[in-house]
Amino acid sequence: MTGTMAEDLELAAGLVRQAGELAGTMLADGLETRHKTSISDVVSDADHAAEELITKQLITERPDDGLVGEEGARRAPSAENAERTWYIDPVDGTYNFLSKLPIWCSAVGLTDADGLVLGAVYHPVADELWVGGRGVRTTCNGVPVEPLVDAPLAEISIGSYLPPAKLAPDDIGTLRPLLNAISRAATVRVIGSGSIELASVSGGRIGASLHGGTLPWDWVPGAALVEAAGGATRVIEHGGQRWHVAGNRLAVAEISAALQES
Repeated sequence: MTGTMAEDLELAAGLVRQAGELAGTMLADGLETRHKTSISDVVSDADHAAEELITKQLITERPDDGLVGEEGARRAPSAENAERTWYIDPVDGTYNFLSKLPIWCSAVGLTDADGLVLGAVYHPVADELWVGGRGVRTTCNGVPVEPLVDAPLAEISIGSYLPPAKLAPDDIGTLRPLLNAISRAATVRVIGSGSIELASVSGGRIGASLHGGTLPWDWVPGAALVEAAGGATRVIEHGGQRWHVAGNRLAVAEISAALQES
């Protein structure tokens, strides 16, 4: 069973809203948390419950589609559906979420053999629902965003992340491409939720986004929103790293060039 674009967007919007509301309720009631790869890489019962909510509905509503969840959900698409796969981030920005910082969201995105199809991001604290897809302008709470227009990197903000472990003098060389690119922006924003950052790029609140080694559930939902807002996205292999770039087309070209100069 494959839905139309309108049906898929409606499904995605409902999934992220329900997941975000569930996570918010569980946070208010108290949560058990665990560490994954580091002190800042945490997971809670809300992450698992929200992912289960999303995956159960996708299995019912889109039984032939594949799915990949941050917390371990996996299913390959049917042969008939080629590469249609949903990427799920039940709580994006879990460190913020558990620290009671109001910048976290639930996000889903869909890809197929041709690339990004759609994205949906729900920011519960702000009650903002971002939805957009191939041929469908990104909206925030139903209001279409303004199309992204070219602006040079020197005149806009850039969202990124500086991993503390890589800032030690012996390791900082691995960040040279990143530092070279962000040093050319007007200012830098580190907000701790990749999907909210990319949604903010699609809405013109942040000028561009640059991250290294981004995982697909942190990329697909927001990148689809940026493309649906008239922006550009690129994944660049350079210096042993995969760099994920999004923003207006001019800024993306400038960031891409700066990365490859290092």
